[in-house]
Parts: sequence; C-alpha cells; structure tokens
Amino acid sequence: MEEEQEAAAGRDIAALRVARAGAVRATIDPALPWIVADGAGQPVDPVSDFLKHLLASGNSAASCRSYAYDLLRWLRFLAAAGVGWDRAQRGEVRDFVLWLRVARNPARDRRRPGAPAPGQVNPRTGKPSLQAGYAPATINHAVAVLAAFYDYHAATGRGPVVSPVPPPSRHGRRVNAHHNPLLRREVARYE
Repeated sequence: MEEEQEAAAGRDIAALRVARAGAVRATIDPALPWIVADGAGQPVDPVSDFLKHLLASGNSAASCRSYAYDLLRWLRFLAAAGVGWDRAQRGEVRDFVLWLRVARNPARDRRRPGAPAPGQVNPRTGKPSLQAGYAPATINHAVAVLAAFYDYHAATGRGPVVSPVPPPSRHGRRVNAHHNPLLRREVARYE
C-alpha cells in the first residue's frame, strides 16, 4: 500500500505516455448498447456490469456511451500508470485529473482546414475556438463518472471497499474541514 502511494507521488505526469488501446463499441444488445473493449478487443466486465446498472436505473443509451468513454480514458491512464482498476488510490485520481489538464484531446485534432488554431478567436463569429486539451467540464464529468463507478462496485462488493475518488465538498470547501474562524458560520436552512 505504501509502495503504491510512493509510486503515485513520484509519477511524472508530463512524461506519462497513455496508449490509445481499447475502444468503446456499439452492440446489438438492448440491455447493453455500448461496451468498453480492452486492447485485445474483449469487453471489460466491471465496466459492462456498471453500464448495465446505469441503463437499468433509467439512464439513456447516450449517457451510457458518455460514461463508457470516460471509463475507457480512465482505464487507459491506469494501464500507463501500471495500476489495476481495483487497486487505484486517490493519488491515481489526482494524477488522472492533472494528466487531463495537460493532455491533448484527440477529438480536437479533427479540425476543418482553415479553422482557427486552438484557443484563438474565430474572426467570423468572434467566439474563441476550443483549446487543444480537455475542458474543465469534461474533467469534472470524468471524476463524477469515476465516483459513480467506484460507488457502484463498493455497494455490490465487487470492487474496492473505499472509493479512490474523494467525496464532493460542500460550498467549495474540504469535507470535514475545521471551521475557519475568519469566516462567518453558515446556518443550514431547510425550505
């Protein structure tokens, strides 16, 4: 356990090479319209189980596809880090977020000829074009997907007992943090 934490602490995010192994594939099964396949083309069972749960909980096939892509990105990152999905710690989640902040988003490579460079203002519309990397909303969505994935597997007893994803904070502050005496106490109101 300590060795894994030390490895995560010493991980060089900029030098990490995440291979584009595996894929999200459509199926003809209405109970599982999307799967995440590993590098050998085989479905990743923990992800398939989670996606079935999402669909059974009322999520659309499009939501399952979105979750599948986030989980594929996570599994690719873990493979590059040399960590199994069920052995991931908070250090891996932290490094994943840091990697997403500096990594190039391959979907942004498909620009039409003559389009403004990433981050530049489009002279026709006046809007900035998307940056080359992942948007903050994409990163937040990925972390929410990981939290749901690990919560599901903890509840079913097939995954780690403790989720590697930190719990969400309230009001932008750390969970269970001590009160800052310089800030006014907020009183919870129930309306």
